[in-house]
Amino acid sequence: MIERPDAMQRVRLAHTEVLLAQLRSVGPLSRAELIRLTGLSRTTLFDIIGDLIARGVVVEREPALSGHRGRGRPSTTVSLNPSAGRIVGIDLGRATITVIVATLGHDILARGSRPITLTAGPARRANAAIKLIDDLVQEHDIDLRALEAIGLGLPGLVAGRSRSAGGSGSPSVAAKQVSTRIQDRYGVAVVTDNNSRLAALAEGTWGATRDVRDAIYVRWSDGVGGGLIVDGRLARGAHGAAGEIGHVSVEPDGDPCPCGGRGCLELLIRPSALIEQCARRGVTVADPADLVARALAGEPIVSDVVRHAATLLGRVLSGMVVQLDPGKVAIGGTLAHAGDAVLEPVRTAIGQLAIPGHTRRLDVVTAQFGDEGGALGAVAAALRLNTSEPLPTLPTP
Repeated sequence: MIERPDAMQRVRLAHTEVLLAQLRSVGPLSRAELIRLTGLSRTTLFDIIGDLIARGVVVEREPALSGHRGRGRPSTTVSLNPSAGRIVGIDLGRATITVIVATLGHDILARGSRPITLTAGPARRANAAIKLIDDLVQEHDIDLRALEAIGLGLPGLVAGRSRSAGGSGSPSVAAKQVSTRIQDRYGVAVVTDNNSRLAALAEGTWGATRDVRDAIYVRWSDGVGGGLIVDGRLARGAHGAAGEIGHVSVEPDGDPCPCGGRGCLELLIRPSALIEQCARRGVTVADPADLVARALAGEPIVSDVVRHAATLLGRVLSGMVVQLDPGKVAIGGTLAHAGDAVLEPVRTAIGQLAIPGHTRRLDVVTAQFGDEGGALGAVAAALRLNTSEPLPTLPTP
């Protein structure tokens, strides 16, 4: 989702994105090469480059003359300025805000998290994210004058990016309110997507699934979300709802879900539901961290509750495995800290239900980035403003 105040600025931003995308993927290029690759007119391209140089986002370098054998003097080149360009990634979750400030060279300059109340509205949530960014900038003495873009991850059904960003769909009202407030504060493009889907992007770019072209990511925390990497691309779906594994109905006659369905997987396996199940069996569990610790310790009732929940997750994943045939399934979030207490039941359920006679090799692994996955994915999305492109091979942050 890319939002600008007027049509002229939207066109300008789109042209700038095309130019920066070429510099990211190809490296230093001459102005003539950029005109050929972007299709921009000479006047437009020179004007944009001048603005980016003034902001410190790109630099212009004189050619190295040693070894030059062609006629005339070789052209100067334009490249991204890794020491000046800045990217901010925000995961504005239900109960926690996580922010990462990075460079164009993928170096992390600052990171931080803060709690936020579940009942906070869009304006309050946006202001809390802004406050955390500003505090990190001040604490780490970061210069944001060369801020290029902001990635924003939000929970729930966040629609795909607008047509100007290479996708389809419109943002939800709340998502638009949050992104507009943040954009107004910093004056740069804001790329918005579902935070679990962005976590899948982080794992596919730098993390546990970076070595496969097809993968399923599950975020098992206070909610249950996910993301799909299909042939090296982050799948959003026709309506921005791809990967919403938590809203697959496993009990059609079960309790109603806020999504409008009944008996959704999220209602049955979210940590609060598992803690309630333990309480009904006479075991008091303090919080999700305590639930994970007791499952790791092998306490019978807690282990049984977690194992059953992981089996339900594996049954839902088995259908996705049949359809997608991924190379890996990565599980992140709070419950992923339980390790094999969660992974083994998921592996077993998939093995029993996803065409058992198929000789596929499928790894079910713990996600690499944990609670920072959504914010890192927001950085990855902002770095490559058109994330419908195949995932590149990038260094681990």
